[in-house]
Formats: sequence, C-alpha cells, structure tokens
Amino acid sequence: MSEGAIQDAIRLALASEPGLVLWRNNCGVAEHYGRRGVTHTRYGLAPGSADLVGILDGRFFALEVKTAKGRLSPDQKLWLALVQRTGGFAAVARSVDEAKAALARARAGASE
Repeated sequence: MSEGAIQDAIRLALASEPGLVLWRNNCGVAEHYGRRGVTHTRYGLAPGSADLVGILDGRFFALEVKTAKGRLSPDQKLWLALVQRTGGFAAVARSVDEAKAALARARAGASE
C-alpha cells in the first residue's frame, strides 16, 4: 500500500474520533515561471513536518505516515522531536492500527 493510501485510510478511520481534528499537511517546493524568471515557493508547515497534523482535546497532534519499509528523514526526526519536546504528541504510523494505537497513547498523555 502506498503512503498516500495509508494516509487516506488513517484520515477516514480517525474522522469521527471525538476531540480530534486532523488535516493533511502537504510540504514541498513549487516552481513559478514569470517575467522575473523562475521563483520557488515553499509550502506546508515546515521542512520535515508530519503528514497529518491536528488538535486532540486542545493539544497539538501529529502523525508521520510511512509505508512498512519507509524511513524518516533527518528533518522529520527533528520535527517530531520538537513537537514532543514542546508538549505536543508526535508519532510514526504505518497503518490504521498503528494510528489508532498512537491516538490511544496521546489520550493517555504520552508524547509519542
């Protein structure tokens, strides 16, 4: 299953969870061609920011979605650690079951 398909499945599975609002966070760089030549615009929260971000009962909540063999980039590791260090919840999820387990840990007060 692709990362995008896993993200979609997680969003659908968690859509009706009470107290949780979740958004898809696309990150990257877009090229624009105009009179001044090529310009680049970054979009998304920040380099390395999680794929799914939101609020769980007033607390920042983030899930980095990976396939079974996917690896975190250095920027993703830094971003997840920043969220955890500042009181939010951040975790990696490779399936709907892992996302639900992460949500349960977050509800219990864990940071990851």
